[in-house]
Amino acid sequence: MSNYPTDLKYTKDHEWAKKAGSNVVVGVTFHAQDALGAVVYVELPKVGTVVKAHASFGVIESTKAVSELFAPISGKVVKVNDSVTANPGAVNDDPYAAWLIEVEPSAAAEFDALLDHPTYVKSLEAAH
Repeated sequence: MSNYPTDLKYTKDHEWAKKAGSNVVVGVTFHAQDALGAVVYVELPKVGTVVKAHASFGVIESTKAVSELFAPISGKVVKVNDSVTANPGAVNDDPYAAWLIEVEPSAAAEFDALLDHPTYVKSLEAAH
């Protein structure tokens, strides 16, 4: 499945996470944007917001549904991708370039506990 980069970590809620120095960049997977359809709105937290692993940090809305976004790790939001809130369709164009937030982790072990590429892909195949 080439729609799932091998260098990322994944959640069962279809978010991806990638290390950026000591921080972690978060977005939604190809599967999530594909299931949603045309994304028309993205609501993200403000810089400085503290997020908790597996808790909602925002909302993504498409022409089909409104879904919560779930943080893969706990920590403080240090960057928000304002270009995605201004152009939500960017998530459909490339869900890996259209990252959502960057988090300064409060518990490094949470990143290591995320799903690796083979495990995430197997979970998608099992769901079909």
